[in-house]
Amino acid sequence: MKALNVIRKPVVTEKTAIMEEKQVYSFWINPAATKIDVKMAMKELYGVDAAKVRMVKASAKVRKLRKGTFNKRQGRLKAYITLRGGAKLDLNKFGKVEKESKIKLAGPKVTAKAPAKKAKAEKSGEKTEKKPAKSKSTK
Repeated sequence: MKALNVIRKPVVTEKTAIMEEKQVYSFWINPAATKIDVKMAMKELYGVDAAKVRMVKASAKVRKLRKGTFNKRQGRLKAYITLRGGAKLDLNKFGKVEKESKIKLAGPKVTAKAPAKKAKAEKSGEKTEKKPAKSKSTK
């Protein structure tokens, strides 16, 4: 299983903020992932070694809305990951994944030919002057 498919997003709550002081981080993960997949994904995405991984199933919940309708929230899987050796983790950065290099930008390509023309004009001694814009007067 690919690392980007294993870890969905970090869990950000007051409880997890307290746990981060003890180097324990929590993530919502893919329900088909195993503890070994989570360890490998942490190494690949964030560049840190996981000492211990605990997994907890968050059960589905049903709540009653008005007029007898019900809303069901899906069950999810949460992983508590303990890091080795006092390592800290920045949840906003990915270590080795570079998405920007794979993206192709649309639009016209920028070329460097325009500055080369100015350089040739300066070498030959020609002056490149811009004429002032004519002002429109209303009479």
